[in-house]
Amino acid sequence: MLYLSQILGRPIFDAEGERIAVIKDMIVRYGEADYPPMVGLVARYRRRNFFMSRSRISSLNETGARMNSEIINLKPFTRRENEVLLAKDVLDNQLIDVDGKRDVRVNDVQIIEVGDEWRVSGADVSLQGFLRRLMPKGFYGSSRTVEVIDWADVGYLATDSASSTVKLKSSKDKLSRLHPVEIAQLAESLSPIHRTEIVESLDDEIAADTLEEMSTENQARILEDMDEERAADLLEEMSPDDAVDVLGEMSDEKAQELLDLMEDEEKADVAELLAFEHDTAGGLMTTEFVVFPKNLTVSQAIAALREMAETPAMIYYLYVVEEENSWKLAGLITLRSLILADPTLSLAEVMREKFQFAHPSDDAKETAQKIAEYNLLALPVVDDEGDIAGIVTVDDAMEILLPKNLQRSLPRLFG
Repeated sequence: MLYLSQILGRPIFDAEGERIAVIKDMIVRYGEADYPPMVGLVARYRRRNFFMSRSRISSLNETGARMNSEIINLKPFTRRENEVLLAKDVLDNQLIDVDGKRDVRVNDVQIIEVGDEWRVSGADVSLQGFLRRLMPKGFYGSSRTVEVIDWADVGYLATDSASSTVKLKSSKDKLSRLHPVEIAQLAESLSPIHRTEIVESLDDEIAADTLEEMSTENQARILEDMDEERAADLLEEMSPDDAVDVLGEMSDEKAQELLDLMEDEEKADVAELLAFEHDTAGGLMTTEFVVFPKNLTVSQAIAALREMAETPAMIYYLYVVEEENSWKLAGLITLRSLILADPTLSLAEVMREKFQFAHPSDDAKETAQKIAEYNLLALPVVDDEGDIAGIVTVDDAMEILLPKNLQRSLPRLFG
């Protein structure tokens, strides 16, 4: 086992033992395996960097590298696709430790010999790793405690190299092991460019869930930095009220561009909410809720729920309307009450006819206070005609009532 710091600056000898160059960096192929294999060294000779292939190296240790021939090619080094330079791209940069659910700084890189290959096995994130680089070779003992993250648990490497495509491909599966809340918290601790890369690397559904856990400002910046088609796809996956909030953070021109790229159904939901002022119940509500006609039986309603291709995140309340294809709100029923009710009864017989509600023009803060006062999980928003226009959920209400420094610690109840 070696550490990168132990070989950087060490000499390279030819097959006859003559010193011909020094080790400037180690190159690995990233993205194809949990433990990236070494493909060669960046060697330096008389102020010139050149590539030395792994096939030309017979040994590598703390004393340096030895070649298996006396012939070298001094062609200037150029990075190839999928290649990462450990000193240039990894040292002192941040990475996401999936197992530890944290982002850390890489102080040294651990390398192990497996058969006839050298592979990256871990990242030393301890003070010992940093001191190992500062002290003269062999001066600082290695018996002190080190903390090495298994490279198989590296979910993302925050570099600005040309290897970003490979990074994204290899990050996807590992990052997806984390909850969207955790991904969002880790991403927001990194720079804006890396924040965008992380969201881009995820599947649409997980990416949208992750965005919804970020601040509206960061959501907007990320989507603005993305390809417009992909950004529109993520807006379609987000809940309509969240999509409206993020579009409101953008310039009118940019928001319209993304809105025009959305599919008609999702676009209509978002456009409907855009018509309301931000500080009203209409601006706070979402259009994701479940309605059933009151003549439906309990068993029919349960069967219909099971057959839904997609159900809203907030499904604690079911809203009962006068008839099929009507939005005239007649009552509501909790999911618990529906399950426990006699399956032969109609929804009209088991629904609650008296309930709290808001008007689309009501003040957003007053609407949120009503939710808190009556201990509701959601409040229907009903227009002048008595039609249900949307619902305001408790998590959106709490974002208004809680101080900003507590909002990030509030769990999303319906994610």
